[in-house]
Amino acid sequence: QVQLVESGGGLVQAGGSLRLSCAASGRPGSTYVMAWFRQAPGKEREFVARISGSGGLTSYAHSVQGRFTISRDNTKNTVYLQMNNLKPEDTAVYYCAAGGPWITSTYNYWGQGTQVTVSS
Repeated sequence: QVQLVESGGGLVQAGGSLRLSCAASGRPGSTYVMAWFRQAPGKEREFVARISGSGGLTSYAHSVQGRFTISRDNTKNTVYLQMNNLKPEDTAVYYCAAGGPWITSTYNYWGQGTQVTVSS
């Protein structure tokens, strides 16, 4: 079992930055592919970014490519999402997920989410 707890959400103006954190407990975080998803009001949950267990592989949704950076510190069992140049359309609840393998990215564990609100 893995427990995931997100933090770092908040209210920011357009063009600003936030860094989300996801702390994992249970099995070593390096075992899992870690990902961020988001869900805006009235919309389906969508993929944002993912990172391999070693941190050597990353991938991003086109909508955040070049603005968001996913990283991980396996010594702290923590995954981060650095979000720069935020836009109002980035407003959503952001969820951390753990799973694998990389080729299928099936996520079995989810956090409770953290709200990100970007004002125009």
